[in-house]
Amino acid sequence: MRKDLRILVVEADRAKAENIIDALQDAGWSELHAISHVSGLEHSIEEHAPDIVLIDMANPDRDTLEHIGAVSNTRSRAVAMFVDQTDPHLTQAALAAGVSAYVVDGLQMNRIKSVIETAIARFQMMRKMQSELDAAKQALEDRKTIDRAKGILMRRRSIPEDEAYKLLRKAAMDQGRKVIDVAQALVTASDLLA
Repeated sequence: MRKDLRILVVEADRAKAENIIDALQDAGWSELHAISHVSGLEHSIEEHAPDIVLIDMANPDRDTLEHIGAVSNTRSRAVAMFVDQTDPHLTQAALAAGVSAYVVDGLQMNRIKSVIETAIARFQMMRKMQSELDAAKQALEDRKTIDRAKGILMRRRSIPEDEAYKLLRKAAMDQGRKVIDVAQALVTASDLLA
């Protein structure tokens, strides 16, 4: 586990926040910041750019979870949330807000390190899956654009599909561009002339 993590703690009770900071320091982390309410989350994230946000709340509500999801940019950082009690709807709302670890029965100092490790591991796994999904969606969109460009060439030049693709590939090589870039330019030009 990296010891250079920047950790932001959200805890309303000042004494408890100090205990959390002490436990994190004892575990080896030193770049720590604490705020007392989620309303200061956006500013603190901009100011400190934490790698992980630890939020300790007795009873979160749906509005708080939506606020956390909106301002924390959970695609950029792990979020671990400790709650005293919950219900299935709040658990689902927390996961939808991008919370990486949602721990019921509150924050216990002896579990803080393992929860941070779990939150970061889950966050990295989710970010990798999202990245792969985004890449697959982009590949599908690129394929559709290339197919449209081939269709334009096939109609205009009365050539078969494989020849249309060869033309796209040759134009890309001649121009030092990617096939998708040439295909996009052809589709855009065709749309303008239509």
